[in-house]
Amino acid sequence: MSAKPDLGRFASFGQGVTPEQAAAIEALGYGAVWVAGSPPAELDWVEPSLEQTSTLTLATGIVNIWTARPEAVATSFHRIESAHPGRFLLGVGVGHPEADAQFTKPMAALNAYLDVLDERAVPQQRRVLAALGPQVLQLAANRSAGAHPALITPEHTASARRLMGPDAFLAPVVPVVPTTDVEKARAVGRKALEMYLGLRNYLNNWKRLGFTDTDITRPGSDRLVDALVVSGAPETIASRLTEHLDAGADHVAIQVLTAPAKAIGTLAELAGPLGLG
Repeated sequence: MSAKPDLGRFASFGQGVTPEQAAAIEALGYGAVWVAGSPPAELDWVEPSLEQTSTLTLATGIVNIWTARPEAVATSFHRIESAHPGRFLLGVGVGHPEADAQFTKPMAALNAYLDVLDERAVPQQRRVLAALGPQVLQLAANRSAGAHPALITPEHTASARRLMGPDAFLAPVVPVVPTTDVEKARAVGRKALEMYLGLRNYLNNWKRLGFTDTDITRPGSDRLVDALVVSGAPETIASRLTEHLDAGADHVAIQVLTAPAKAIGTLAELAGPLGLG
């Protein structure tokens, strides 16, 4: 039997979630909600949403190792696990050297963080790593359930699957703009990519995927934006998201690039074409 986390095929990804939103997302047939934004180690926002749902998994995308001590994170994990067994997945990552003053020797720091989680009995199969490049993808396969990459293409998903092997969990997050207006979609996509065009881990990863210096120079080429940000009618978006499953992903987290109040409407429009419900 596979030890991979079972989060269903599709999930929502965003900066936060209320219990009411979590219940609505679960009712649509999505298997999880990923919460971004380097949440603090207390993770006290998790239980209220789990209390309002019955099958939904909550996941962090991601806890930042520089701002959340592993001892406190482990304590929070066990508190959540005691109340809601099997319904929380701990996503961990090193963040960005441009944003974290402490950033130094990231592989050593990440291994040390995982050592503490091991010591505090946080199961390997209940944690995943934010990973883009080969070294961290391999670490994710060896010391966690798998990887949670962002702003990637189906080609990256296929490459990650080959590198990590069949038993690792692979859950990319893909941004979505719900419009058939190409220029509007590109404008929204560029705004979302703006910060990442200054972060070298993303820039290096896009170069590995074959994008040129021109593509990744601000404001980003149409080719880059179109490849990373999915837009179109619901059926078109669903087809492009499914490309990641076909390339080897187990699960796709959907980041709707719209006002939070409108995101659930988009998820509802996608549920049918995605085969949920």
